[in-house]
Amino acid sequence: MQPLAERMRPLTLDNYIGQKHLVGPGAVLRKMLESGHVNSFILWGPPGVGKTTLASIIARKLEVPFFTLSAVTSGVKDVRDIIEKARSSRFFNQNNPILFIDEIHRFSKSQQDSLLGAVEQGVVTLIGATTENPSFEVIRPLLSRCQVYTLKPLEEDDLMQLAHYTVEHDIELSKRVFHFTETGALLRYSAGDARKLLNILELVYESAPKDGDIEIKDEIVANCLQQNPLAYDKDGEMHYDIISAFIKSIRGSDPDAAIYWLARMIEGGEDPAFIARRLVISASEDIGLANPNALLLANAAFDAVMKIGWPEGRIPLAEATIYLATSPKSNSAYMAINDALQNVQETGNQPVPLHLRNAPTSLMKDLGYSKGYKYAHDYEGNFVLQQFLPDELKGQQFWQPQNNVAEDRLRAQMEKCWGKDKYEKK
Repeated sequence: MQPLAERMRPLTLDNYIGQKHLVGPGAVLRKMLESGHVNSFILWGPPGVGKTTLASIIARKLEVPFFTLSAVTSGVKDVRDIIEKARSSRFFNQNNPILFIDEIHRFSKSQQDSLLGAVEQGVVTLIGATTENPSFEVIRPLLSRCQVYTLKPLEEDDLMQLAHYTVEHDIELSKRVFHFTETGALLRYSAGDARKLLNILELVYESAPKDGDIEIKDEIVANCLQQNPLAYDKDGEMHYDIISAFIKSIRGSDPDAAIYWLARMIEGGEDPAFIARRLVISASEDIGLANPNALLLANAAFDAVMKIGWPEGRIPLAEATIYLATSPKSNSAYMAINDALQNVQETGNQPVPLHLRNAPTSLMKDLGYSKGYKYAHDYEGNFVLQQFLPDELKGQQFWQPQNNVAEDRLRAQMEKCWGKDKYEKK
């Protein structure tokens, strides 16, 4: 017998649960279907939210040939063979055959290129499905010919609607009576994924006594699963979303959120070295001169993780995370180097002033190299006014001290050297 997830795959939009923003009354895909014509598009969303199901419903509704390819197992030859089959199966005044490509983000550039002609000429209507951001994974010419629709994780109400519908209508599960006494674990472990929900129901059904009612409780669900199947793909979109949330929580001075996202990465099996590297970057980019000790602590945490290993390495990572999140913030060093790099790109190789040049030979000295250079330590306060930038950039300011205790002290020191006008508060 087919797995429960396959048995419960809906055949019409009326039985399709979730994604109301796309298939609800008046929504874009429903209106497209009602018009009897669809254009090529890409469905982007996490696993188990109905991408494949939606594509097959559309093909069934339009009554057109439906061809499928998996990017994991198909090559350029397979694509061309399918296109030829689609070309020969098309009839006059009929909608284009639909070519559904699952995990289209795994197609190479040459494989994606092989689709362009067929899509442009209307040989096929392409429906792609991807869990990755199409703007990163799909070539621009193909992306420009496809609308992108984003599918969302199923809401808790959607999941419970699916659960009740399944136990009432599935050919096997409907033979028993289900009682949803507790749903916390069921919903938590499903994590917005319809396939996970159905897999859990099937596990509970198969592990239950062979007669009597079946009760859904948190403890029963947890025992069936043994461990929490967290949604975390170290090579996928979730990886980048969570590290982004982690860094932004540190930048936003929220230690509780930062430590939560750290826990998500640890529990998901993220490489500790990757986390440690991002802490070092954050210490320089977001804390910077407001608290220079942050870089020292982040680097020390990196060293500690490499030395002591796992799982103890989670402790210095947590210490550094909380320290960075609670530190004052400044990106003045980050902004300074970006501004300087942009200036270099715009102004090119400006000559080094003669007095700053090295003069290891008599010829260089005769040419004026190093002439007039003033050695700072020979002057009171170890400072003397002189020009250090190229002539064309004289007076240019790249570093803008920000308003925090540490940089206020640095600003005061610079004002003492260069005068109040140069580094006054903005």
